[in-house]
Amino acid sequence: MSVSTVVPREQTQKILDRRAPVATRYMASTPFTTTDRLEDCARQFGANVSLMEGDLRYTYAQFNARANQVARALHAKGVRKGDVVALSMENRSAFFFAWMGIAKTGAVAAFLNTHVSGKPLAHALEVTGARYAIVGEECMPRFAETEGIGEHLVYLHWPDAERPAADALRAGFGDDLQQLAAQEPSDNVPVEWREDLRAGDTAQYIFTSGTTGLPKAAVVSHARWLMAGDAMKLLWEIAPSDCFYCFLPLYHGAASMSATSTAMSAGASLVVRRKFSRSEFWSDVRRYQITCCQYVGEICRFLLSAPPQANDKEHSLRKMAGTGLTPEIWQQWVNRFGSQFRIYEGWGGTESNTNTVNVDNHVGSCGRVPFWEKTNLRLVRYDQEKGDYIRDENGFLQLAGVNEPGEALGMVIQHPEVVAGRFEGYTNVEATEKKILRNVFQQGDAWWSSGDLLRCDEHGYCWFVDRIGDTFRWKSENVSTMEVTDALVEFPGADAVTVYGVQVPGHDGRAGMAALVMLPGVAFDADGFWKLALERLPRYAAPLFVRLMDTPDMTGNYKLRKVDLQKQGFDASLVSDPLYIRDDRLKTYVPLSPQAMAEALRG
Repeated sequence: MSVSTVVPREQTQKILDRRAPVATRYMASTPFTTTDRLEDCARQFGANVSLMEGDLRYTYAQFNARANQVARALHAKGVRKGDVVALSMENRSAFFFAWMGIAKTGAVAAFLNTHVSGKPLAHALEVTGARYAIVGEECMPRFAETEGIGEHLVYLHWPDAERPAADALRAGFGDDLQQLAAQEPSDNVPVEWREDLRAGDTAQYIFTSGTTGLPKAAVVSHARWLMAGDAMKLLWEIAPSDCFYCFLPLYHGAASMSATSTAMSAGASLVVRRKFSRSEFWSDVRRYQITCCQYVGEICRFLLSAPPQANDKEHSLRKMAGTGLTPEIWQQWVNRFGSQFRIYEGWGGTESNTNTVNVDNHVGSCGRVPFWEKTNLRLVRYDQEKGDYIRDENGFLQLAGVNEPGEALGMVIQHPEVVAGRFEGYTNVEATEKKILRNVFQQGDAWWSSGDLLRCDEHGYCWFVDRIGDTFRWKSENVSTMEVTDALVEFPGADAVTVYGVQVPGHDGRAGMAALVMLPGVAFDADGFWKLALERLPRYAAPLFVRLMDTPDMTGNYKLRKVDLQKQGFDASLVSDPLYIRDDRLKTYVPLSPQAMAEALRG
């Protein structure tokens, strides 16, 4: 089938209807959890390879045994049902053993971004209420440089052969959990440890950036994690013989929810890589006979930028799922690497209570809604200039028209037993309430506000348009402009700092740009700004562009006019102010030029 073939409306719905029974399989009171899924895998697929990392191989039986040992070691340290255990570790097999060991005690795992330190790290530990922290040796330096986080935590660490920590540093992170676990029995732990734990209870906290500054901890129940895997197994037609490539960070929902849960639902394999490598991608695919992988649009662009090879079409990869694949990159990908791909471009998020997925290879679309009455998704009219909804004469929101961009909303199912369609929210009650719109189409209804603009064409195909507000997405990461601003406002000599995302031709998402107003008589210190940005922010969040302005661009009520700044971007025909771009090789910001931009984007 051609990737541009439009599948008939009825056939598309049949594919989508495969996951309908999944919604009724896991009620809130269902006595089945993440742990039960792993133990079922050990019984049903015990001899199947579950995890591959380098030359290491672990069957499902071995995976389950390792998790049991970790659980016993944690239990001996005092971890009990309901406790929160923070997990800071890069992608490796040990992450899975620690994660599932936490689950087997009945505790909640809080996945920490391995790039953050300082205030964001302290915030993550505080909002999750973590009492214990499992820290991989590779992440120890970020904890060590963050003040005031050790007093209330019980630390355990996990060795890292690739990047071992110094003895003096390791001494501050408690016992060696790997060593403790190795001394424990490997049989299944007592079910009494998880007594009364149900599918609707919290399994994990996964951080997601919003528009309110520091990242929020999204609540993920056992049921949501299980449903994600069961639904994707059916939609992607995953079998035990399939093999997933896991290079996206496990602290995000894409890898830990979609990929891991889907693989375990089918008894399939996972190949774990620390991080994406353009040079090693296809050799890994061929070495491990990988059939499935997740992507973000940037990943595909990076792979296409490598020189063509004679064996580009000789590989086992057949199924890809992700977000941000533009029609142009999609078509280039298929032309170069083969027409056999099933590409499941989707829309949704870690905390979302609704989603769409492209099941019929329609290039560029993030999904199709043949019958709106069968989904809780709606698109409503939104005025981007005013930053507000367009309402009817009764004050209710209006549905967006055909091909009219509208904000995606998900109707909140308000039933104590139903998890599908429930908005599980965040650890912060106020942050949760801010994402719920009430009295949207009628009095008493409630809808989750996504902050994303989609449009839907006359055939029911949905297309991602943009992100509303002060969050932009770059290098597959959500970036909060407020968080970036907070990190940069203390730049010496700066009178005002405005941060926003700008579109870069040929690249998915938006790159960060900072408009600076310097105090009179103070020159812009390009080296100092680079140093401050890269010390305080992950690389993906540090502004790629800088604009030096005489005065901040404000509205009459003293709100920064970010919409205009975004529109102007770094277009020299629209901007007369000095423009700079980040040069990580020189560790500074240099005047913007075509050559400087090519160098920056090449990195």
